[in-house]
This record gives sequence, structure tokens and C-alpha cells, in this order.
Amino acid sequence: WTRIFPNGDELEPNEAGLKYYDDLFDELLKYHIQPLITISHYEMPVHLIEEYGSWTNRKMIQFFENYCQTIFKRYKNKVKYWLTFNEINNMRRNADYVAGVIFKGNETKEERQNMIYQAAHHMFVASAKANKLCHEIIPDAKIGCMLSLSNIYPYNCNPVAVFETMDIRRQSLFYSDVMIRGYYPAYIERTWHENHVSIKIEDGDLELLKNYPSEFLAFSYYKTTAHEAGKPSFFDTGGEVSTPNPFLKTSDWGWQIDPLGFRYTLNELYDRYQVPLFPV
Repeated sequence: WTRIFPNGDELEPNEAGLKYYDDLFDELLKYHIQPLITISHYEMPVHLIEEYGSWTNRKMIQFFENYCQTIFKRYKNKVKYWLTFNEINNMRRNADYVAGVIFKGNETKEERQNMIYQAAHHMFVASAKANKLCHEIIPDAKIGCMLSLSNIYPYNCNPVAVFETMDIRRQSLFYSDVMIRGYYPAYIERTWHENHVSIKIEDGDLELLKNYPSEFLAFSYYKTTAHEAGKPSFFDTGGEVSTPNPFLKTSDWGWQIDPLGFRYTLNELYDRYQVPLFPV
């Protein structure tokens, strides 16, 4: 994003940035490598954070739409596979590097949750608009969403652990539920109620989500973790808090090795969405 629109709110793109990717794509295609391009991968222009408050501001949708229109038109003959946002579900715990949402430090937990879900909503709408634009400009393209979806198991068959694990998993699958199914799932209303969250959804937003969903799911898978009843668990990529799984070996880096968990995750995701899956 910053190569093509250094500030993010310019009317005209940076030609040197566009040429950079022309050269890159030409080199890939020369060797019969099809590019798969993530439109925004933790690198939004810092000016949009400082001037507008990043994705908490609805103006961001128009800036992203302008960016998408520029790259779709420029690369329509070179790129046929697109992703909108990288690991968007990491918003739930790292909204700063995922979406440029910077907390001042004096917000309540409820205020932070409200900022995260409002920013996520704006990103959902922006993604739907990008999906619409992509199909209009590049009819033979495919455009999907991307999440970090390493998995989590209940540590044992304690029903509390099983239920809490389902609830933890939903915190990530919520994002793909909206972007692929095209609507807000019923369980999120309970989550919002419990966290005193109230976001602003404008007229036409829900229709956009419904009419222009992501058509495939790309995801990263690193490892699995286990959740013990009543204990905090954070998971998806790396460095999270969880209970070690006694049935798995651990790498020198400290990550547990679970190839069957990869198959488990593929089955879980296809059962839920019935769309093509793309481990990236």
C-alpha cells in the first residue's frame, strides 16, 4: 500500500511503486509462477493512522477502495489471485499491527473492544467492496480472505474446557464467518453484549457483505495448542499462552508439532464453509 500510495489519501498513485510490481510480476510470470497477492499485509501508510485513526475511521474504506481500483486496473492481465487483508482475525489481540489501531493506554477494556470491532466492520465493508471491484475489473480473477487459523483443542473432556475452547475458536472464525458467509453470526451478539460493544453499521453495509463475500479461504497454520478449563489461552500463530499438549513433540523453538492438526483444521474449515481452501 505504501509503495503505491505513500500517504494513503492521495488522488494519484506513485508510478515508481506501480512499476516495481510490474517488474516483479513480469519476472514471476516469465517462470510460469502465478502471483497470489495480499492487498494489505500489515503495512498500511502511517499517515492514515496519524491523521485519521486508521480503520476506526470510516473514511478508510474509500482510501482502500481507491487503492484496490488502481491495482486491479494496473495488474488485471498479470494477477488473477487476490487476498484482501492478511490474518485479519489477529485483530482480536494485535489490532495495532493488523489494522493500525493504536490505543492511548487510558481506554477501558470495553472501549478497546468497541474500537476493534468497529475497525473490523470497516475492514469487512472494504473487503466486500474490493471483491465487487475485482470481479468487475478482472472477471476471471479469484479473490478471498486470509486468516491465521492454527487450531486449539480442549486439554481434556471436562465440558467446561470443551465449551471454552469452542468459544475461543469462535473469536477467530467470527472473521471468516462474516467474510465468507456474508453476515454477522448470532453468537457475536452475545459477545458484544458481554463486552458492552455497540458498533455503527450504516445503511447498505449488510447488503454489501451478503452480496460480495470472499470466494475462498486462505489461511496460515503453524501448530496447535490446548486449552485447560478456566485458564487463559491465546493462540493462532506463535508466542501465545496455552497448556502444552502431552501427546505432541515440541520443536527446538518451543512450538508443538502437529501434522494431523493440519488435516483436522482443513476438515473443520471445509465442513464450515464449503469453499476452496488455500494454505498460504
